[in-house]
Amino acid sequence: MIVQSVIHRPIIGRISLTKLSRENIYPRSQRHTLHSVPTTALTTKTPQPSYKFIANRTMSSESTAQTFYDLKAELPGGNVYDFEQLRGKVVLVVNVASECGFTPQYKGLQALYDKYKDRGFVILGFPCNQFGGQEPGDDASIASFCELNHGVSFPLMKKSDVNGNNTNPVYKWLKNEKAGILGLTRIKWNFEKFLVDKNGNVVNRWASTTTPEAVSPYVEKLLSD
Repeated sequence: MIVQSVIHRPIIGRISLTKLSRENIYPRSQRHTLHSVPTTALTTKTPQPSYKFIANRTMSSESTAQTFYDLKAELPGGNVYDFEQLRGKVVLVVNVASECGFTPQYKGLQALYDKYKDRGFVILGFPCNQFGGQEPGDDASIASFCELNHGVSFPLMKKSDVNGNNTNPVYKWLKNEKAGILGLTRIKWNFEKFLVDKNGNVVNRWASTTTPEAVSPYVEKLLSD
């Protein structure tokens, strides 16, 4: 048998660069000049605010404290306020500021404190400068302002953050325990309020617009239980 070998010879030819021009590659309806790329193709979408909320929500949920009484807060001067001493008490926690439209609530808070402190009620103030830069002073000037202008005698903690990467441990725990509107945990403004019962449970959270006078019936009920 005679086997004939077949040799496939490649076809070699020159390809003209002009034949690869856009004139030949793209149909007439899709031709553009080099400067006519639609700008919408290069436009990136701006992230929606909810992403920021989600990011803040994740960061604020990280706390090593298991219960309210495991928490500690820094006091001015380097001392520490141990929440263990709050067992069996009703506690209102408020982020405060000296130059805010809600600053007059200090008087209402002090009145609430005076009314119930002998029955086991405590208010803890957390000065914060994150909202409009309305708490610019140092701890000493904040304490002086509150005492001289509003007669504040309830404990004020060291100035700290209540949102973001540097959120203090107390607010990390509180926000994780009680979310706000739409399930978002971040603090919206100065003078938001958290109410904690005698067993260390966060039972209420109010926006800045809720006055101390409006909180009073809730405190009364918890103290009476």
